[in-house]
Amino acid sequence: MSSARTANRAGVGAFIGSTIEWFDFYIYGTAAALVFDEVFFPELSGALGTLVAFATFWVGFLARPLGGVIFGHVGDRLGRKKTLVITLLMMGVATTAIGLLPGYAQIGVWAPILLVSIRMIQGIGLGGEWGGSVLIASEHAPRGKSILYGAFAQQGSPVGNTLSTVCFLLISKLPEADMLSWGWRVPFLASAGLVVVGLFIRLRVTESPAMERLISSRRTAKLPVWEVVRSHPGLLALGIGACTIGLSATYFKSTFALSWATSDLGFAKPDFLTIILVANITQILVQPFGAVIATKMRSLSRAVTWMLLPEVVLLPMMFLLIATENYWLAMVGVAVATVPHCLYYAAMAGILAGRFPAEVRYTGLSLCYQLCGTLLGGTTPVVGQFLLGASGSINVVIAYALFQVLLTLGCMLLLLRRPSYDERDNPGGNGDRSTLDSTAGRVQLG
Repeated sequence: MSSARTANRAGVGAFIGSTIEWFDFYIYGTAAALVFDEVFFPELSGALGTLVAFATFWVGFLARPLGGVIFGHVGDRLGRKKTLVITLLMMGVATTAIGLLPGYAQIGVWAPILLVSIRMIQGIGLGGEWGGSVLIASEHAPRGKSILYGAFAQQGSPVGNTLSTVCFLLISKLPEADMLSWGWRVPFLASAGLVVVGLFIRLRVTESPAMERLISSRRTAKLPVWEVVRSHPGLLALGIGACTIGLSATYFKSTFALSWATSDLGFAKPDFLTIILVANITQILVQPFGAVIATKMRSLSRAVTWMLLPEVVLLPMMFLLIATENYWLAMVGVAVATVPHCLYYAAMAGILAGRFPAEVRYTGLSLCYQLCGTLLGGTTPVVGQFLLGASGSINVVIAYALFQVLLTLGCMLLLLRRPSYDERDNPGGNGDRSTLDSTAGRVQLG
C-alpha cells in the first residue's frame, strides 16, 4: 500500500473513531442539560438539580487524566493502534450501559451512584482516545502536513457533537413523559452499532511509523508519565493552558448556554438545540481551514493570534445576543462566535503533538488535553452556572469566558517559543516555523 494511501486511511480512521467517541461523550452533556436532573436527581429542584447534573458531567473530565496516564503508557510502549481499539470498546460499552440504566424512580439512590461510576469509565476511555487519534493521523502524515492530518481527529468533535444534537433535537419533539422515560436512552443505545463500524475501520489502520521506529530501536520510555513530569513540566503546564478555549467554548455553547437559555430565558428546547446544530454545522465547515492556515503560514504565532483575537469580541457578543431571547439573533451570535475557536482547535492538536518527543508523545499530549478538560474545560458548565446563580448576571460568565480566551492565547504563544520535536516538519527546533528545511528527517532529542 502506498504511503499516501496509508496516511489517508489513518486520517479517516482517526476521524471516524473520534467521531464515535465524541458522540458518546457529548450525548451525556446534552442529556445532563435536558433530562438528567429529573431522571436521576428528582428530589433536587430547579437550579440545584441542574448544577448536580452538570457535576456528574464533570466527573467524566475528572477521570480523563487517569485515562491519559493509563493509555498514554500503553500507547507509548506498545503502540497507538492497540490502544485505540481498547478505548473505543470501553467508551461503547459504558455509553450503552448508561442507556440501560434505571432511573431514580426505579432503584433510588443507586441510580445516580451507577451513573457516576459509568461516567468515570467513559471519561477514562476518552482520556486515552484523543491523543491516540491525533497521533495515528499526524504520525502517518506526509512531510510538512502533520498539523493538517492531526485535524482529522479534531474534526470528530464537531461531527460527534452534531450527531448528538440531531438525536436530541428529534427526541425533544416527543411528549415530555416519553422523553423522560425512554426517549433520552435512544442515542446511548445507538452507540453499540456505531462502535462496531468504528472497530471495523480502526482495525484496518496500521501502526504509526514513529511508533514502529521506537519499538524496533527499543527506545520506548519505561515510565512515560514520569518522563513527562520530570523532563517537560513547563511544556505540560503551557500545553494545559493552550488547550483551554479549544475545549471550553463547546461547553459554553452546548451545555451551559443550552441550560441557561431553556431554563432562565424564553427558549424552547427544540429551538435552542437547532441553534446549537447550526453552530455545529458551521464548525464542521470552517474548522479544517484552521489547519490549512497553520500549515501554510510561515509564522504559527501569527496564525494562532489571528485565529483567537476575534473571539475577545465575538464570545461576549454571543451571550448578549442569546440574552435578547430573539431566535435569529441568538443563532447568528452562536454561529459567528464558533469560527475563531474552531479554527484554533483544528491546528492546536498537531502543534501540541510536535512539542513532545515521540517516546512520550502519547502521554504528554493526552495529559495536556485531559488535565485542561478536568481543570478548565469540563468545569465550564458548573462554574458558569455557579457564577450566574451567585451574581444574577451573565456579565460575570462573559468575564470568565474572556479570561479563558486570553489564557489560551498567552500559553500557546509561549509554547511556540519552545523547540519542536517533529522530525518531519521542524527538525531544526524553531518553534515558530511550520515549513520544512533541508535537515528534515533528523530528530531533535535535546
